[in-house]
Amino acid sequence: MPLQMNRDVFITSAVTGSGATQDKSPHVPRSPRDIAESAIDAAKAGAAVVHCHVRDPQTGAPSRRLDLYREVTDLIRAADVDVVLNLTAGMGGDIVFGSAEAPFPVNAGASDMIGASERMAHIAQCLPEICTLDCGTMNFAEADYVMTNTPGMLRAMGGMMTELGVKPEIEAFDTGHLWFAKQLVNEGTLASPALVQLCMGVPWGAPNDLNTFLAMVNAVPIDWVWSAFSLGRDQMPYAAAAVLAGGNVRVGLEDNLFLEKGVLATNAQLVEKAVKIVEGMGARIIGPEDVRVNLGLKKRSPS
Repeated sequence: MPLQMNRDVFITSAVTGSGATQDKSPHVPRSPRDIAESAIDAAKAGAAVVHCHVRDPQTGAPSRRLDLYREVTDLIRAADVDVVLNLTAGMGGDIVFGSAEAPFPVNAGASDMIGASERMAHIAQCLPEICTLDCGTMNFAEADYVMTNTPGMLRAMGGMMTELGVKPEIEAFDTGHLWFAKQLVNEGTLASPALVQLCMGVPWGAPNDLNTFLAMVNAVPIDWVWSAFSLGRDQMPYAAAAVLAGGNVRVGLEDNLFLEKGVLATNAQLVEKAVKIVEGMGARIIGPEDVRVNLGLKKRSPS
């Protein structure tokens, strides 16, 4: 696709994620109320979309509990600020194998592998405007952990998203994930134009060098809408790179804990910094209503 700067940019705030960051910063929200309040603050700072996981309120460990998702959803929808709600559907695809010499049986205590309907249960209950679809299986940094998303699983989950009227955000961690995403659209499992998040620098997916980034961008169909992020200190440079290449921006504590070296950030502060970068490039920050129009989303009312 031709590279042309995006002049109307939306920002997604990835509020908490599922990584082991809960004890690395006091600003990583754990409870549903903390997650919702952090999402609302990010929206007030300029985020049009908030991407939410949930955590065990006591331990901070990632969770799939329906009641936690319901509480986060209700609190955000009842807030005095409008924002597009994006819930993860990435949980429940974790397999941790045994040792290199004895991979089976798998580590049942560390694995969390469930069926498509169960992975989608909170999406069906909460009906966010957007939910994520991790569009491929991938080795993460851990020695024996595999993020598992088979073609059959993705077809099943993608079909459920389409039937529910929830817009899938295709999480592309490497070029092959985009290849399969296009196949899902060609088959009619996902609607076109699709929404894509380019996930850069996540071990061991696409490295966060500009050559790989441009290869990812060039693999996105011209009529699709896309956003991008990278991790840690590269979060803000990739905000600028995404806008320059024609995309949108994701920032947040899921991907980066620091405002600058040695200074821990809040989600709102990361959004504020991204707003300055985008506007400093001469682009306009668009809000949730424009995002809904552009993506064909239907706003859900508080329950």
